[in-house]
Amino acid sequence: MTHPGGIGNVTFAVGGVDGLQIQITPNGARSWVLRTTIAGTRRNIGLGSYPSVTLAQARERARESRDLIWKGIDPVAQRRAARAALAAQNARDLTFAEAAERLLSTKEKEFRSERHAKIWRSSLDLYAIPTMGDMQVSEIERQDVLRALEPIWTTKTDTAKRLRQRIEAVLSWATVAGHREGENPARWKHNLDAFLPAASKVAKTKHWPALALDDTSDWFADLRGREGIATRALELLALTAVRSGDVRGAVWSEIDLSAKLWTIPADRMKAAKEHRVPLTAEAAALLEAVPRMQGVPYVFPAARGGMLSDAALSACMKRINEAREGGYLDRVSGRPAVPHGLRSTFRDWAAERTNYPRDMAEMALAHNVGTEVERAYRRGDMLEKRRQMMGAWQRFLRGEAGGKVVRIGEAG
Repeated sequence: MTHPGGIGNVTFAVGGVDGLQIQITPNGARSWVLRTTIAGTRRNIGLGSYPSVTLAQARERARESRDLIWKGIDPVAQRRAARAALAAQNARDLTFAEAAERLLSTKEKEFRSERHAKIWRSSLDLYAIPTMGDMQVSEIERQDVLRALEPIWTTKTDTAKRLRQRIEAVLSWATVAGHREGENPARWKHNLDAFLPAASKVAKTKHWPALALDDTSDWFADLRGREGIATRALELLALTAVRSGDVRGAVWSEIDLSAKLWTIPADRMKAAKEHRVPLTAEAAALLEAVPRMQGVPYVFPAARGGMLSDAALSACMKRINEAREGGYLDRVSGRPAVPHGLRSTFRDWAAERTNYPRDMAEMALAHNVGTEVERAYRRGDMLEKRRQMMGAWQRFLRGEAGGKVVRIGEAG
């Protein structure tokens, strides 16, 4: 059978099923058509193209369509509904790993730093993706979330707590985006709280081993007698009471030596808020003496020009501990003091050896002070008063202040 020529399609009956025809277009394309009546209306029902659909298959499809019509079902409408359902299902099909990736891409600008984004991602990669990564988000239930959380809930409670929040965020996004329905199985209240103990009941507070106040001046003298870029970084850490990452990530553009001021931008701070650090005369002199590596922005760069590692500061502290008989031990735990513990030493000094206000010491540590409303109205950061306090702390480190109470107004 061929097209006779002219414009328009032509059809030929093929037999086997009443109304089954083959349709031929002017360019020779062929397809199967069932001509029938549905609810009093003449209809042409497409059954597929030839030769993808054979004559035998076309006859079988035609019989199935006639059976549906006999039962009062429109086969065309049924097919459309099936296609719509399939399309909806395909739109809903999304794995947890894919959903996490999409959420991360949308939240990218919300993260306070690239490091925060990496931590967010790594916790999911380590603990959630291995158990739920390949699962459709529409199929994830409470027991699946528990499989990810239970192994670390009592051993790495802080991590597990944040992981639960991140899983909940991924599944909430998937719900809003139309990939799942119903309650969020990672929700805590009236859900996971029935299966897991409260984090506050199982979490063990981690205190970094700190220098005992009476050992501080000896330790500082030992530190100052040593050479090396990590040693100088540790010295600035001690003088300023900032975090290890703040010192290691410090760049020259943040430091104004003429004003004796170090301004750490919000994207480098744990609280995502700019922190101004007053530099004592000794801290400024230390920075002036630090050699600068050409083309490297870091104040304390690693040997190859990148950021100094946290391990470098820890190793420096460890060498000082090992060089002293008995080491420099935390008064409570008896463990060797570590760099981050210097902040605790500073806090103990401010509380026990001075009459400086608590809020001032907390500001020096870049901690949030007061309620959210109070912080919203507070504009100042007590910079000049903190400069005096850090001067007193510097003298204490040098062993000049002893155990006497320091009065506000004493300069460093």
